Amino acid sequence: MIKKHIEDQLLAEHLSKIAEDGRQVMLLADGQIRLTGLGGTTMVNQMRANHGLGILETLVLGQAYIAAGLMASSVKGNDRIQLSVECGGPIGGVYVESWACGAVRGYLKNNPIHIEKPLESADLSLLYGPGFISVSKILEGSKTPFTGQTMMQYGDLAKDLALYYNESEQTPTMFSLGIHFDKEGRVMGAGGLFLQAMPGCDEKILDELQAKSASLPSIAKALANGQTVQDYCTSVFADYGIQNLASEPVAFSCPCNRDNFATFLSRLPLEEKKAILQAGKFPLELQCFNCGTTYGFDEEEVKRIFDSTEK
Repeated sequence: MIKKHIEDQLLAEHLSKIAEDGRQVMLLADGQIRLTGLGGTTMVNQMRANHGLGILETLVLGQAYIAAGLMASSVKGNDRIQLSVECGGPIGGVYVESWACGAVRGYLKNNPIHIEKPLESADLSLLYGPGFISVSKILEGSKTPFTGQTMMQYGDLAKDLALYYNESEQTPTMFSLGIHFDKEGRVMGAGGLFLQAMPGCDEKILDELQAKSASLPSIAKALANGQTVQDYCTSVFADYGIQNLASEPVAFSCPCNRDNFATFLSRLPLEEKKAILQAGKFPLELQCFNCGTTYGFDEEEVKRIFDSTEK
């Protein structure tokens, strides 16, 4: 993957001053609740730069990146989580995957998202429209992934993911996904929370946290103002006795590289190879959907790749 330069100097300076991106995994209420907090301001800004996103597109895909980064805290090693939204509204679809190590990548089906008039709020329900959320856990050493699916009921990724876990995994769950823009549309803070009940959790604790979730201070604004995820969670959930389990990295990252795309070219059918050479459109540019990186191949390089597979 090639990371595109963040051109906005004011934004770049801001990112250098706030806390580094990362994930904090904790237990609350004597181990009854598992809490993961994520700060992903740099991740969302790098995602935006690589994919060339506007404000709306950054909000939609950024929420999915934060969600996937949070969800991957539940897997280990080389395991990963794939989050897919298929929907009938202007968004069309969102596809994101995140590894246990904290790497996150993915893309929008429609970029830009076509809307008839500017949004008057952050309510995305009409833009999602009817749709489904699918979550796949791809575990190292397992031949087949575990995949679950639920119908979207809210058009709100946080609420619909909570519904997914409640229905598909029978685990009471809450999500909070936040992106804070300044007046010029810069992403100044981005982060989220992922709370899940552990087996035997007291219903009273669940009810308290459910009520509390409606009035939580914005984690995105807190991060924009220089707080760490640890600071935020310690302050907001102080009454529940925090036990820290792990501090983990999170970043926009994709394993694609130039060699992989050269291999792809070498394996094209002969007729497609001929068509590429006859078209004469060089450099031949191939783009990774997941990270927006473009790899260019000049004519001599393409001929060399094609010739190497014909010998």
